[in-house]
Amino acid sequence: MPQIQPLAIRAYTATTALGRGLDAQVHALRGRRSGLRRNDFGDAPLDTWIGRVEGLEDAVLPDALAPWECRNNRLAWLALQQDGLPDAIEHMKRRHGDTRIAIVLGTSTSSIGATEEAYARLDDAGGFPADLARPQVHTPHSLGGFMQHALQLRGPCVTVATACSSSAKVFAQASRLIDAGFADAALVGGVDTLCGSVLFGFNSLELVAADPCRPFDAARCGLSLGEAGGYALLERADGDEPGLRLCGYGESSDAHHMSAPHPEGLGARLAMRDALLRAGIDATDVGYLNLHGTATPANDAIEARAVASLFPDTLHASSTKGWTGHTLGAAGIVESVFALLALEHGELPGILNSDTPDPDNGPQIRFDNATRDIRHAMNNSFGFGGNNCSLVFGRA
Repeated sequence: MPQIQPLAIRAYTATTALGRGLDAQVHALRGRRSGLRRNDFGDAPLDTWIGRVEGLEDAVLPDALAPWECRNNRLAWLALQQDGLPDAIEHMKRRHGDTRIAIVLGTSTSSIGATEEAYARLDDAGGFPADLARPQVHTPHSLGGFMQHALQLRGPCVTVATACSSSAKVFAQASRLIDAGFADAALVGGVDTLCGSVLFGFNSLELVAADPCRPFDAARCGLSLGEAGGYALLERADGDEPGLRLCGYGESSDAHHMSAPHPEGLGARLAMRDALLRAGIDATDVGYLNLHGTATPANDAIEARAVASLFPDTLHASSTKGWTGHTLGAAGIVESVFALLALEHGELPGILNSDTPDPDNGPQIRFDNATRDIRHAMNNSFGFGGNNCSLVFGRA
């Protein structure tokens, strides 16, 4: 498998239950402070814990963007304002032109919260209420359409909806678009927000824990759901200039089961292997791996075995969902941001809330934070239907 041309990461950011922007994420990871709280979302909240973004209810869109108003697009806009990203995008527009910048964003439910509200408030004739009779927010592409309109970009615009791998796969798709000559740069990322369909849907699958999630713990019993938004701005790298890079990606679809992973981790291993091959590195070169690690009994055990089959004992691997909750279609970008922060700062997060390692855990899975200078970091994002993506990032 040929190596890909690395892409420079010109800017990146995330907004989660830990706060807005990179500083909030760094301080919470370093201080081992979780963003999870007892569920207070909705009129009849489930008995669980969630990762909710503070202040989103008051973060209305600017008047010019009012037709796109909904919780998901609010978070998309709020996350976009952090860490100098608007200025970086404007610089990219001057450099390449607005037709040469792609938008590739991931989400699992997009604006379905607005659609739920619309159906709950049907008028006497069975139609949507006037304030929600806006077709553009009732589609999976609401996120991509909103960002294209808000940023006035006219290049390729794609919304990826492959469950929990969505905003990891955006890096792979952007790489292919740039390599094929359809764009010179790309804004990638993902946004997902809490809604009834997510909370009660996962609960119907018996996957939601009553207490804060405990990834890779022997007593883990399910996940904690969260919401988040994040972005990265990618561009062809100029030679050997210093900075962060997307170095490789691996994708697979084992299609084993609608909601359960392949019992031998086939798809996970293929995705990780291909990411290493495209990056042109060996497993021993990876210093940190952010695991998918949802804290469900089957997923963690299978991922742990897949990691142990590929990586040496020296790898530091962890799940950060004890900090943010499982942010579904935004998990790929959030946990890619955490991998990039580990590269920049040399601070490798462990696992929150977990204290008794599962016997299936290999030595790669670490509960404690660590400090180490690393050159490559990876992120795993695995979705329903056996849809998997692994990414390799590096420092040039």
